[in-house]
Amino acid sequence: MDPEASKSLVERLSQSRIYQDYAKAFVETTGLPLAIQPTEAWQLAMRSHPKESPFCALMAKSSRSCAACLEVQDDIRKNGQAEPLTVRCFAGLCDTVVPVKLGSEVVGYLQTGQVFPHTPTRSQFARTARQLVDWGLKIDLSQAEEAYFHTRVIGPKQYESMVRLLTIFAEHLSIVSNQLVVQQDHSEPQMIARAREFIDEHQSEDLSLAEVAKAVNCSTFYFCKMFKKATSLHFTEYLARVRIEKAKNLLLNPNLRISEIAYEVGFQSLTHFNRVFRRLVGESPTEYRQKLPRP
Repeated sequence: MDPEASKSLVERLSQSRIYQDYAKAFVETTGLPLAIQPTEAWQLAMRSHPKESPFCALMAKSSRSCAACLEVQDDIRKNGQAEPLTVRCFAGLCDTVVPVKLGSEVVGYLQTGQVFPHTPTRSQFARTARQLVDWGLKIDLSQAEEAYFHTRVIGPKQYESMVRLLTIFAEHLSIVSNQLVVQQDHSEPQMIARAREFIDEHQSEDLSLAEVAKAVNCSTFYFCKMFKKATSLHFTEYLARVRIEKAKNLLLNPNLRISEIAYEVGFQSLTHFNRVFRRLVGESPTEYRQKLPRP
């Protein structure tokens, strides 16, 4: 998924009921900030959050310390592709990202932190203060010290449990992600809405871009351009996701063989179905079915 499509999807996730309910519960329970960011974000994730660390808020006012924080943000995104990752900044505070995936592809991150894993000491602050002075920051060190020692402290075991909760939530968001991709945006052009309806009705057939364009009375070139603009997906990718969502519903029926489901939703090859399913869901159809609740 290209950066713009990823950004659009993360924006829709951030506005979803499941994210907003969880974020509210997380913040109220832990007292920590929580943000969801696209993979290409280059900004301070917690900036102006009601639970932002007072020390981090103070550091964000300086371009040099802000740049140091952005370097940390970039580092955890580059290295946190597959698993949750926690790093420490120059001042000793922890930040954590948990990847949110669309199948096997990372589309964004849940981010929290700005906490100390242990109660900070005077010597720790002295080292931090020296670093601020070395950077030439014009900052009130007494104000920085007060903010430093008013930063939240969460022990390693409790923090690890909190990250585990975020990981479970990220898995839930991954399920929601594919559903959002194929859902209709009611503000989109009527032509695109009609195209979605036609695809839903004919997704089990050997459907082509030209057929859909003809069904909505426009040229293939124009339809392809407008469909990509409206959905952030090429036609073939969108059709694959619609078929996989249908397949996930059919997998609830234990009496249907996976090969039957593959052909029912429009795949002409079981191998191709398995490959696309794994790419979009992150596991094989068999593995997905094994995790479903038993009737």
